[in-house]
Amino acid sequence: MEKTAEAVWNNTLEFIRDNINDQSFKTWFLPIKPIKLKGKVLTIQVPSKFFYEFLEENFIKLLKSAITKELGKDAKLVYSIVMENTYGNTNPYTVKIPSSNRAPIKNPQVPMPVEIGGQEGIRNPFIIPGLKKVHVESQLNPNYTFENFIEGDCNRLARSAGYAVSNKPGGTSFNPLLIYGGVGLGKTHLAHAIGIEIKDRYPEKTVLYVSAEKFTQQFIDSIRNNTKNDFIHFYEMIDTLIIDDVQSLSGKEKTQDAFFEIFNHLHQHGKQVVLTSDRAPVDMQGMEQRLLSRFKWGLSADLQKPDLETRIAILGKKLYNDGIEMPEDVVEYLAYSINSNVRELEGALISLLAQSSLNKKKITIDLARQMIDKFVKNTTRELSIDYIQKVVCDYFDMPIELIKSKTRKREIVQARQLTMYFSKQLTKNSLATIGAQCGNKDHATVLHACRTVNNLAETDKRFKTYVDDLRKKLTLA
Repeated sequence: MEKTAEAVWNNTLEFIRDNINDQSFKTWFLPIKPIKLKGKVLTIQVPSKFFYEFLEENFIKLLKSAITKELGKDAKLVYSIVMENTYGNTNPYTVKIPSSNRAPIKNPQVPMPVEIGGQEGIRNPFIIPGLKKVHVESQLNPNYTFENFIEGDCNRLARSAGYAVSNKPGGTSFNPLLIYGGVGLGKTHLAHAIGIEIKDRYPEKTVLYVSAEKFTQQFIDSIRNNTKNDFIHFYEMIDTLIIDDVQSLSGKEKTQDAFFEIFNHLHQHGKQVVLTSDRAPVDMQGMEQRLLSRFKWGLSADLQKPDLETRIAILGKKLYNDGIEMPEDVVEYLAYSINSNVRELEGALISLLAQSSLNKKKITIDLARQMIDKFVKNTTRELSIDYIQKVVCDYFDMPIELIKSKTRKREIVQARQLTMYFSKQLTKNSLATIGAQCGNKDHATVLHACRTVNNLAETDKRFKTYVDDLRKKLTLA
């Protein structure tokens, strides 16, 4: 029976899934569509040029192995890049590229020539005398760089897209780039990092960072002073415009109208727009539909809560930059204890350093525990599954990897069940979430673990001691 493109690609996906983490698989492989199979040449469709480049740079060996396994040693992969056309043309933009044979890709969105008339007469909202493009201050924070932005599964897509934009502002399919997520997850940091990188690579370009609140106030001032046209023209001069907390424009119709006009001008002239928001476009209330539709032209990338490894790396980077040494177990304790966001994590570290310095005390686990107790009262912390795993594994003197493994050894199974039991009792996580973090188990396995722990605690004195000891450690931590 002759193989089909779908069958070959489905088998390829199974091989790939076994060799990378779930997040990378969902982000980079699920959006791919098999197009056709001709002999030993498989054509796949990807949604953007950046997508193709990222696959080639990061997964080419894996792709080659997977395709060779399916089609033999002479197998070849061809990419078909189908980009959404944002200018109302009916035909999508398509380019076919053989794997690892990068030909130049013509950009379908050719920037129109920029014409800025009467530049000297435009009033600069930032009140910079003698306005010329080169005199516009970018308002960027030099500390918020890509180098200082720790990458993890929680932010990899947003960071990768941000870096692609900073390499080729206005020249990728990520225009606009909308970065969204909760408080303290790094949206503003990443937005500044993009601006700083663009300024370093393209000194001649005008980059401007401004909060949506400040943008709104400037617009109100321009109406009051009868200088609205100057306001619009000033923003139309910018090569890369970064608007922070764009959700603040909700309900402000006139300001949205002005931003809509500016956005259209910048986009049509090949300029880059970067936006941040505390929510996805679909959740923005009070925002005009025509503006929301433009937010969806490019890429919306979310920032999630940092995982344990990323939290440890963030603390390590902060300590390294400040030239401070701290015991590894204390760093791990902080990372396990504070799991809400980066801002609170750094706040806890600063509090610990202050406690140590002011009271002339050595930094130890005990001091960290005392500080966390006080810190938690102010931040209403909830125990995390990560932290419960850490306490259980320390108690039984075993590495965390064993709990997440598939081994069925009795002592490891019991430690896993105790982790599930206390996670259900002491956190607000769903059964599915608890199971996923304890070795990719389903919710039924978590329920079974809870029943088992309750039964053993009633019938096995030694096991009851385990439960009581761990409950004390977790409730007093």
